[in-house]
Amino acid sequence: MFQYYLDLALRSLRRNKALTALMVFAVALGIGASMTTLTVFHVLSGDPIPGSSGTLFYPQLDPQDKDGYEPGKEPPDQVTWIDGMNLLKAHRGTRQALMTGGAVPVQPAQSGLDPFFSDARYTTADFFAMFKAPFLYGHGWNATDDDAKARVVVITRELNDKLFGGKDSTGQTLRIKDTGFRVLGVLDTWRPNPHFYDLNTGGYRALEDVFLPLTTFRDLRLDRNGSMNCWGRGGGDEEHLETATCTWLQFWVQLDGASQVAAYKDYLTHYSQEQQSLGRFQRPPNVRLRSLMEWLDFNKVVPSDVRLQVYLAFGFLLVCLVNTVGLMLAKFMRRAGELGVRRALGASRRNVFAQLLVESAVIGLAGGIGGLALALLGLWAVRHQPSDYAKLAQLDPAMLLTTFVLAVGASLLAGLLPAWRACQVTPALQLKSN
Repeated sequence: MFQYYLDLALRSLRRNKALTALMVFAVALGIGASMTTLTVFHVLSGDPIPGSSGTLFYPQLDPQDKDGYEPGKEPPDQVTWIDGMNLLKAHRGTRQALMTGGAVPVQPAQSGLDPFFSDARYTTADFFAMFKAPFLYGHGWNATDDDAKARVVVITRELNDKLFGGKDSTGQTLRIKDTGFRVLGVLDTWRPNPHFYDLNTGGYRALEDVFLPLTTFRDLRLDRNGSMNCWGRGGGDEEHLETATCTWLQFWVQLDGASQVAAYKDYLTHYSQEQQSLGRFQRPPNVRLRSLMEWLDFNKVVPSDVRLQVYLAFGFLLVCLVNTVGLMLAKFMRRAGELGVRRALGASRRNVFAQLLVESAVIGLAGGIGGLALALLGLWAVRHQPSDYAKLAQLDPAMLLTTFVLAVGASLLAGLLPAWRACQVTPALQLKSN
């Protein structure tokens, strides 16, 4: 029966090509606009580590002095060196990582390459396992390397291609700031979006090319990037960051169950009380422990203009569908005589209704194809915008499927009223008038 309805639909659509083209164009415009913005929103609001984000948490403490104190005020979004190291060495989580960002001068061994700066991530050993970073060659360093301030490094595939021609470079020496570092591993292609583990350097920035131990960074006094919040006499002296009253490090912890999460939050409260009794903390315990996705939501990582564009695009789709409803109503009512003959020959209202909905679905499918072309064009335009997330605007399989589901679903919805109105026509009156 469906094949019969499909044949009737195609015949009807070919009979009035101009009206058909208008309906398809209206659907395509609405789908193209909505899918362009929805795809960008989908990419920017996605889970950066699917399957693991629910076990990753971002602890916050309040080590500041009484100046400007307000009960319940949000604590700093970073930690001091002392607190970060204390939390790290307490090993209360399954894994934990302390980190900050920077830039390092790379000195290639090849005579054909000039020295250049690369973005770097100074972190601790659990970073790679906790964040599921994929390795192409080798592996990360261990806690012993952290303690020894080892001259070891992990690089990205892109940097490995540039410096070593894509070969396995583990064991090779990479010179950074006149110091030789042994390459332990090469990361495979990896770009978590958003750049969740350090939002201070940009929510959608590209992955750093160089990863090395946090202790090594301080031992060599490498350059640091990112924000810093100081109080009291803490002036943010780069030479004495270990003792400065400044928050400038990010700390993440992996907690594998609700009981572990509750226990860790209690630990943060007790730690704050202990530091207060020692005179380091002056404020009452004020802690937070948000999961990865909660942390992204709290920081409103998705730009507000992207959300607004989604609302406007779906409003435009609604306008397009209203126009499509009018065009379908005109088309179906002009066929009242044909439909009356079908009813007189034994077709039920349900049969006629199904026939007209199949016709609506065909219009939606054609509009989906046109909308897909317009969405691809729109995403191409987004990728040429001067924003840090522009290159991420790619249509993935899920959004491709959504395009056609939305197009056909919207057309079926638009066809409900015209099909129902056409089915209400009395066959005897139509036959008599014709």
